[in-house]
Amino acid sequence: MKHLLSLLLFALCIPFLQAQEAADSTHLIQNIPATDVNFKVALIPGGTFLMGSPESEENRSADEGPQMEVKVDTFYMTAHEVTFDAYNVFREKELDKAPEGREDWDADAFARPSPPYEDPTFGMGKEGFPAVSMTQFAALQYCKWLSDKTGVFYRLPTESEWEYACRAGTTTTYYFGDDTKLLDDHAWHYDNSNETYHPVGEKKPNAWGLYDMLGNVSEWTLDQYQDTAYAQIAATMADEVNPWIKPTRLHPRSVRGGSWDDDKEEARCAARIKSSMRWKERDPQLPKSFWWNTDSPFVGFRLVRPYNQPSKAEQMAFWDRVLGD
Repeated sequence: MKHLLSLLLFALCIPFLQAQEAADSTHLIQNIPATDVNFKVALIPGGTFLMGSPESEENRSADEGPQMEVKVDTFYMTAHEVTFDAYNVFREKELDKAPEGREDWDADAFARPSPPYEDPTFGMGKEGFPAVSMTQFAALQYCKWLSDKTGVFYRLPTESEWEYACRAGTTTTYYFGDDTKLLDDHAWHYDNSNETYHPVGEKKPNAWGLYDMLGNVSEWTLDQYQDTAYAQIAATMADEVNPWIKPTRLHPRSVRGGSWDDDKEEARCAARIKSSMRWKERDPQLPKSFWWNTDSPFVGFRLVRPYNQPSKAEQMAFWDRVLGD
C-alpha cells in the first residue's frame, strides 16, 4: 500500500515537476534545473486547526488570540529552511544556467539581489546553513525566480499555513508537547545556540518531517502583521480557506518560529514576531536596500508549493499583488 501511494503521488506531480523524483510517500525531492542543488518538500495534509494560543499558555502574548478555528488546504512545504546553497543560484547570475530544453531562459530577465553592504552571514556559515538577512521582498523574488526555473509555483507560506504545518496536528505549546525541557532536542535558541545559527536539519523534526520550524532562524510569511489579526480573520474571513492578511504597507510583516538569537518563549508554535525598519538600521544607503537587512542575520524563510497548482494567469496576478508595490 505504501509503494502504491508513492507511485500515485509521483504520477500526480509529473505534469508539474521537472528533474524531480519521489523520495517516499510523503516527501518529494525538487532539483533546481542546471545545478546540483536540490531540496526536499514535505506533504502537509489539509485540515482544520485551532490557530493561536489559549489564554492559559505560559509566555503567551495578546496578539496570539483570540484562538480561532481555521481551515487550510493541502500543500507541500520545504522540509528545511532555504539554504545559502539554493539562494546563491538566484543571487549569482553566473550560476544561473539555462535548464535543458529551455532555449527561452534568459538569466538577465530576473531582478537579483544587489551586493550586500556587509557580509549577510556575519561569518556564521554558508554551505548547508540557512540563508539569512534578506528582506521579505528578496525572499518573494526568489520564489518568483524559482517558480519560473522549475516550472512549479513556489511562494512564502501564509501565517495560517505556517502555524498549521508547525503544529503538525498538535494543540500544545510546542509540536512535541508542553515540556520546555525538551526544546533543546528540537530547536536552536539563545540558550543553546552559542550565538550563531546552525546547519539546517540538525535537530529533531516535527511529525510531518519539517526541521527547524522552531528556532535556528525565524521565517518570513506572506501576511501583514497586525496585533488584532485573529479578531479580523474571525470577523471577516471566518469562512475562508487559508485566510491571509494581505499587506498594505512595507512594515510590519509577520515572521514566525523564533531564532538562534531569541529566548525560548519565542520558539512556541503560536509566537508571532513583527518585522521592523530597525533591521536595516546600519544600512547607509539612501534609499535603503530593497534586498538586504544589515541587522537581521536571524531571519530566513522556507517555501510552500500549493498541492493544486494555480494557473499561469493566477500566478501572474499573485506576483503583481505581492511585488507590484
